[in-house]
Amino acid sequence: MNMKFKIKGLDCANCAAELERAIQKVEGVTSASISFMSERIDLEIDENNKEEILKKIKKVIKREEPDVTLEEL
Repeated sequence: MNMKFKIKGLDCANCAAELERAIQKVEGVTSASISFMSERIDLEIDENNKEEILKKIKKVIKREEPDVTLEEL
């Protein structure tokens, strides 16, 4: 299942790359791509566990970048 989010509060492209790698390690995430310039994150996740996976992703974001917020597009 493809999902797109607006990601706000990232300070630099390196932070975006580190966050992208951390999100890709979440179980159920097939792929994650963060564009620092356009403040977007594109996710490919397992449709069966959507809510649980999104909770885990948000937890990873809070741990890695506490000031970052997500808004579904």
